[in-house]
Amino acid sequence: MELLVNIVLLILLVATAGALVVVRGLLASTMLTSVYGLLCASFFVTMDAVDVAFTEAAVGAGVSPLLLLLTVAAIGRGEPRPVGALPVLAIVLVPVTAALLIIGTLDMPPFGSPDAPAHTHVAPRYLQLSGEEIGIPNVVTSVLASYRAFDTLGEVLVIFTAGVAVLLILATPGQRGSARPRYVPDNHRDPHTILQIVSRILIPFILLFALYVQFHGEYGPGGGFQAGVIFASAIILYGLLYGLPTVCRVVRPAVVEWLSAVGVLIFGITGVFAMLSGRPFLDYSVFADDPVTAQHIGILVVELGVGITVASVITVIYYAFANQFETAES
Repeated sequence: MELLVNIVLLILLVATAGALVVVRGLLASTMLTSVYGLLCASFFVTMDAVDVAFTEAAVGAGVSPLLLLLTVAAIGRGEPRPVGALPVLAIVLVPVTAALLIIGTLDMPPFGSPDAPAHTHVAPRYLQLSGEEIGIPNVVTSVLASYRAFDTLGEVLVIFTAGVAVLLILATPGQRGSARPRYVPDNHRDPHTILQIVSRILIPFILLFALYVQFHGEYGPGGGFQAGVIFASAIILYGLLYGLPTVCRVVRPAVVEWLSAVGVLIFGITGVFAMLSGRPFLDYSVFADDPVTAQHIGILVVELGVGITVASVITVIYYAFANQFETAES
């Protein structure tokens, strides 16, 4: 039965990828991208990679298509056809680059080989000693938030930098509000009465689920990244149904912008505190005498920083995109 499910998912993935190559409409491409992300998440579930599936479903099938839809609303759903001669340089460079990448993979271990270096000593070490050293059931969380916390800090900085870049690009003088929206503005549309009523019931549970994912990531799938995406999705849903001015009164943009930096500071200060205590950067042993308890405290703190930054940055990006339409309409 599992083999049949995998075959069906693979066929759907190939069909979706083929449709993405063929279709030219930006709106259709965006929706197909969301479908592709959901199929990838389903594939990860069948492979017992639930944490990865959680992330792919939240980002690849959730927030990313939403931001792409906002972009399509700004630039239109049609892709302009190229004018003039064929891009000969691109036609030559793309196959050459693909060939070099394929040749480079020939030196890698065979796919799924149990003799690969990662499977001979790296993975067994973490799987066998994680429970004793970290003391939490979710090995993924112990690796991301403890063993390779420095790498996770870099990823949080990348997310923060992306949010800053979006603000700088969309807030360039003379550019804000220059593009007219290509959809029917909310003030000319009937109120979403049914959706608003349903959202009042659902949004509190979405926020509660985000908190559960945030603080239960040590024992089950989840963590700061997934929780941040879910929390931001609740804010975005509120904004889509009630309008940008309303959601900005509830969650002020200035506060969200500050929080995006606060999350990074929480993560970084955790490492600096360890250094000031005479320990290596991001060494959680300074938080308690018991090593396992210290790991729990450190993981909770850094995951909180991750969740705050991710939720804030995604919300900031949504505000930046949606503000273009509000400015144009005014």
